[in-house]
Amino acid sequence: MSTNTSLEKRLALVEAAIAELQKQMAVPQPTNWLQQITGSFKDEPAFEEVLAYGRAIRQGDETLLEVQDKL
Repeated sequence: MSTNTSLEKRLALVEAAIAELQKQMAVPQPTNWLQQITGSFKDEPAFEEVLAYGRAIRQGDETLLEVQDKL
């Protein structure tokens, strides 16, 4: 008889844990901010220019920056 009682208690604990996990899964998880903005600038003409500036800075190409300063 005590085996059944013990088994019933364990089953009740498992069911409670499953219910808690289901509740946690129902709450929407925050998404990565980078995934939210990825691709949002693809049709923006200035974005390509920004990428070119970043590339020039990383590669040490100061000429692109100097041309912009003269404009």
